Amino acid sequence: MGIILAILLFSFIIFFHELGHFLLAKKNGIDVDEFAIGMGPAIYSKEYKGTKYAVRILPIGGVCAMGEDEEANDSPNNFNNKSVWARISVIAAGPVFNFILAFIFAVIITAMVGYDKPVIGAVESGYPAAEAGLKKGDEIVQMGNKKIHIFREVSFYNQFHSNEDVAVTVLRNGKEKTVTLTPKMDKELGYKRLGIGSSGYSKANLLTAFQYGGYEVKFWICTTVDSLKMLVTGQSGVNELSGPVGIVSTVDTTYKESRSYGVFAVVVQMLNMAILLSANLGVMNLLPLPALDGGRLVFLFVEAIRGKRVPPEKEGYVHLAGIILLMLLMVFVMFNDINRIFLGR
Repeated sequence: MGIILAILLFSFIIFFHELGHFLLAKKNGIDVDEFAIGMGPAIYSKEYKGTKYAVRILPIGGVCAMGEDEEANDSPNNFNNKSVWARISVIAAGPVFNFILAFIFAVIITAMVGYDKPVIGAVESGYPAAEAGLKKGDEIVQMGNKKIHIFREVSFYNQFHSNEDVAVTVLRNGKEKTVTLTPKMDKELGYKRLGIGSSGYSKANLLTAFQYGGYEVKFWICTTVDSLKMLVTGQSGVNELSGPVGIVSTVDTTYKESRSYGVFAVVVQMLNMAILLSANLGVMNLLPLPALDGGRLVFLFVEAIRGKRVPPEKEGYVHLAGIILLMLLMVFVMFNDINRIFLGR
């Protein structure tokens, strides 16, 4: 059951991404050759107003074919005959829809379980926070140059900056107080800590559900970006990357661990995974790499600046090279996932 849920969840997120491209294409009067749910051979298809709508046999994602990789033809509704800004809006819509989906899920889960305001619930003696005079009830508003809105940002900031001194600003009785903390190694747990505990979750109303739902999406977007920075700077390796196999395994494990707590716990955990995956997919697709939406946007912005399109055949070669490299990376990541999951390496 967990594996089925994982596949359906991942597929829906990809489908919603393609739906963004589709809706903006239709809004801009662009011909859409096909909009399909799933991959592989079609088990149902119907043509309506020039677009083939299909359901394919494999419930994995979807496709929105607009002819963007073809040269412009005589049709005024061809993708490549539309204004550069119309094309930019269509390509950007996929990642933007991922962020919208993540926000919808985040509002729902915040309304269900509440939000973790960054208020200190406990200060452990012998650790930097206690030595610097931080107290229970202090609200953390900033760490380094980063504004803090939810308590998990405190934990993740420490994770990404555990070897650095950090300036922590707290709000106490309406006044700000800033201290500098040096994370201390916890020999039992095996990592450095500040010695700060959360005050728990607060119940959300309609306003705070939307407010903290936004903070939740921001948190996962920033976490994804920070993880990519660590990858680029060598602080983490490509061996730590996870692909579809790893994602399905993680969702399956999460489902198995939460089902003993009841349906509510399963729904909450699946929503958490959906927010993470959707925000992650949005960020990854905006990377300025060939074949990704971000790579296509680079060419479109170059066109907007120089006033004419990059020759389609040259752009095509770049995207083809990007697809080949991405496929090689996917094979490598899948091999790592299989090693980790099935061989325990």
